[in-house]
Amino acid sequence: MKLSLGFSPCPNDTFIFDALIHHKIDTEGLEFEVSYEDVETLNHKAFQGELDITKLSYHAYAYAVENYVLLDAGSALGFGVGPLLICQRPELVAQLSAGSDLKVGIPGKYTTANFLLGLAFPELKNKQELVFSSIEQALVDGNIDLGLIIHENRFTYQDKGLYKVIDLGDYWEKMASAPIPLGGIVAKRQLPDEVKHRIDKVIRRSVEYAFANPKSGIEFIRSHAQEMSEDVMYKHIELYVNRFSISLGVEGRAAILTLFNKAWELGVVPRTTKDLFLS
Repeated sequence: MKLSLGFSPCPNDTFIFDALIHHKIDTEGLEFEVSYEDVETLNHKAFQGELDITKLSYHAYAYAVENYVLLDAGSALGFGVGPLLICQRPELVAQLSAGSDLKVGIPGKYTTANFLLGLAFPELKNKQELVFSSIEQALVDGNIDLGLIIHENRFTYQDKGLYKVIDLGDYWEKMASAPIPLGGIVAKRQLPDEVKHRIDKVIRRSVEYAFANPKSGIEFIRSHAQEMSEDVMYKHIELYVNRFSISLGVEGRAAILTLFNKAWELGVVPRTTKDLFLS
């Protein structure tokens, strides 16, 4: 059975899916046609129902939940993994709570990063959507005042003379006492239940293989990484791939429900009667 699969070219995703797409594990008869896209592009593909299986932001899942169900394996949750708000001119920090018109570069309207930014600084309304990898340079060039960065940019912004304003993951953890849910893997609800469970099983197997053989996919990971040293690639992987990537477990599911309940309470995402999790 051939299925379309979308995930990002970032090291955490290529680390997770290397064994699966390169047949280093038993995929139980499943074949995958892969699309590599940035997370916001994947979010929009999910809204259109274009892929059978896809990575997406948990914020975006609220808008795709009618057609997709969250798998237990493959997610990115954790402590100390949240997005950072950064700037080039530290003096701008004083303007954050003044209802200023500061221009903020964000990696996408439907990213979990943008959702957290709205929780922490609802007054920041002047947002410009950019590909996540271009936000640092937009700050350096003076095209934006603040930048909301995700992925490997957590490790590179200081090299460009940029400064951290706030770690929004830390903000969430203190507020919610839970790991921050960043992105998950979903499958189309219309797929047979047996197929959805098989997909979940082989993704878990792929993650477990990656943990057992961390250097196995190095060339594949490097080929998609953005001018990244091996050291930075593995720091990135260590940050975003963890026990929640093997299975959400009770703690992971509770964190996701906390995020959704907060979003429903604020009225920022539509409510649903669908079960969020694959059962």
